[in-house]
This record gives sequence, structure tokens and C-alpha cells, in this order.
Amino acid sequence: MIAETVCSAVAAAGLGIAAVTAYRKRFLAAARLAAYALVPLGLVLTGAVEWAAETAFSPTAWAGFGVLGASWLLFMVIRRVERRGGGTRKERRAARAAQRQAVAPAASAPSLGPATGRQAARPAAAPRKAEPADDFSDIEAILKKHGI
Repeated sequence: MIAETVCSAVAAAGLGIAAVTAYRKRFLAAARLAAYALVPLGLVLTGAVEWAAETAFSPTAWAGFGVLGASWLLFMVIRRVERRGGGTRKERRAARAAQRQAVAPAASAPSLGPATGRQAARPAAAPRKAEPADDFSDIEAILKKHGI
């Protein structure tokens, strides 16, 4: 009962402010204020305020909200685990087998060290002119480190 009275008072005050705004020749702002002021009145007339008041003070409704929250939390945890783990046990085994087959056996060997046959067969390149600022030297070092 109190909620309906408060909503009606808010609607009346909002319509009063809209009337003053319209009197000042600001019709768009007055129309916007009137629209906002009519929302609480509409909620009272449809019974949404009474339903919300009954729900807010009902232990059964709060238990229902708790169950819905637990369900949502469970969905989120399952979703994160599936993204991290890869789904079912069969899917994870298949992914590990595919990953083992995709990586070449010598790919993890470091590329620094003694020259291999392919690198030794190359003729020595002509010396370059010294460039004042070689911006790509650190990138080249990283690529050489990874064997690229």
C-alpha cells in the first residue's frame, strides 16, 4: 500500500515538473519528463509494484532467486572448465594425440650451436654496410633463437 502511494506521488510530482518545464517553452524536455513520470503510475496500475512487494518479502521467492543464482554459477563454472580442459575425456585424448603428431620431433631442439649441414652448405654472404640504427636486430635474434 505504501509503495503504491509513493509511486503515485512521484508520478504527480513528475507531471508537475513537466508542466513547469512546458510553461518555460521547453516542450521536448517536458514531454520526456512526463514520459518518465508516467512509468511509476503505470507500474502501480498494472500491479507490478504489488507483485514486487510480495516477492521482496517472500522467503520462497528469495529461495527461488538463490536456486537461480546457484544454477547460473554452476553454468559459468562448467563453461570455464570446458574451455580450459577441452571438453570430454575422449576429446582431450584426441587433442593431445593430434598435438603430438603436429609437432616435428626435432622442432624443440635449439637452433644455436654447431652448424648443421643445411646451414654449412650456404656460402658466406658478402658483408653488409654498417647501418647506423639496425632496428630489427633484436627481432632477428629472437627468430634465430627459435630456429626460424
